[in-house]
Amino acid sequence: MSNQFRIIKDKTANGVMSAITIVSLVFVIIMGIGLYIKSIPILEEHSLWELVSSSSWQPFKNDFGFLPFVMGTIWVTMIAIIIALPLSLMTAIFLTEYARKSVKKFVYPALDILASLPSVIYGVWGTIVIVPLISDKIAPWFSSEFSTGYTVLAAGLVLSLMLLPILVSLFVELFVCVPDDLRAAAYSLGATKWQTAKNVVVKKSLPGIFASVVLAISKALGETIAVLMVCGCMPEVPKGLLDACYPLPALIANNYGEMLSLPLYESALMFAALLLFVVVIIFNLTSRIILKRIEKNN
Repeated sequence: MSNQFRIIKDKTANGVMSAITIVSLVFVIIMGIGLYIKSIPILEEHSLWELVSSSSWQPFKNDFGFLPFVMGTIWVTMIAIIIALPLSLMTAIFLTEYARKSVKKFVYPALDILASLPSVIYGVWGTIVIVPLISDKIAPWFSSEFSTGYTVLAAGLVLSLMLLPILVSLFVELFVCVPDDLRAAAYSLGATKWQTAKNVVVKKSLPGIFASVVLAISKALGETIAVLMVCGCMPEVPKGLLDACYPLPALIANNYGEMLSLPLYESALMFAALLLFVVVIIFNLTSRIILKRIEKNN
């Protein structure tokens, strides 16, 4: 009787979890359909190629070119990952392979605090520290033109700081899960700590590292407030690190609710959200395919 009851419980739990999974997928599909429906007016007025390839953003003249916003999003995200990835990887290796327990007791809570801070705090910090630093110290070295400091570089630095504690925490969890037997085997063969970390720990954790980076990039693509406060909000395609930019999330957050009386303006903002939604979905699906190949080869 008890056996039958446990089987019923197991089947019920399986059914509930399957239903929750299906509901989650349905929500994602509904979200995409809703954004597409809201974007139909502007797609009927302008071709998709015209919208994503044009650099002209003049809503009053019915010009909606999203290329500056797409490029701004790519610039900021890539800079953030280029800065955060090596720093977080080295920090995680230090914490798991080299650091003493006393250091870990201090660093781990600090990382948790940094990861839980609201993004607006990072934005304020970027405005107070990073923007003046770029304007007064960094920009004069590379350009004779005056820079306000509200640049691609500022947005990338602030975003990289936001990603750093998340990536470090994920990497530490991955490295801790590597069996100690593998480390012991490497040490017995004469490998140093660095050689063991590089050739055993990191290599064994490669699929997880890739998945963590994908998660970080997905978060970076949608980050809004902190980036909005330091990016400069100029609808122009950035040509360098010291140019202002205007990522898609910042465009939506900064303009939704304003000027919606203009024809197609609300639809344009919904198309921006749809564009971001599609980019994240495609990026994650592609990453899953690559991850499967890495896991097979690892």
